[in-house]
Amino acid sequence: MNQMLKGIYLVLGTLSLGLGITGIFIPGLPTTPFILLTAGLYIRSSDKLYSRLVNNHYIGSYISEFQKKKGLTLKVKIYSIILMWAMIFVSVTLLIRPGYVKILVLVTGIIGTVVMGYILPTISKN
Repeated sequence: MNQMLKGIYLVLGTLSLGLGITGIFIPGLPTTPFILLTAGLYIRSSDKLYSRLVNNHYIGSYISEFQKKKGLTLKVKIYSIILMWAMIFVSVTLLIRPGYVKILVLVTGIIGTVVMGYILPTISKN
C-alpha cells in the first residue's frame, strides 16, 4: 500500500481514537463507532497500533465482539443512536455553555450517527 495513504489512515485513525476516548468522558459523544472506525483505519496503516488497540484491556473487547459477529443488529444500532442523541440533547441544552463546543458535540454526533447507521454492517439476530 502507498506510504502516503497509510499515513492518512494513521492520522485519521488517531483522530478517531481521540474522539472515541473523549466520548467516554463527555456525554453525547459516541465512543463505540469511533473505536471501531479506529480499528478499521489502524488495520490498514499500522499492525503495531492495531494490535495495541485490540489487546487493550478496556476497549479491545468491543472490537473483538464486533469482529466475531461482523456487525451490529438493527435493534442495537437504533438503541445506540437514540441513547447517543438523548445524551447529546442533555449535553447541549443543560451542560455545555460555549456555542462552539455545542457545535462540535453536534457535528461529532452526526458523524457517529452516520458511522453507526450506514457504515457499520447490520446483521440479523441469529
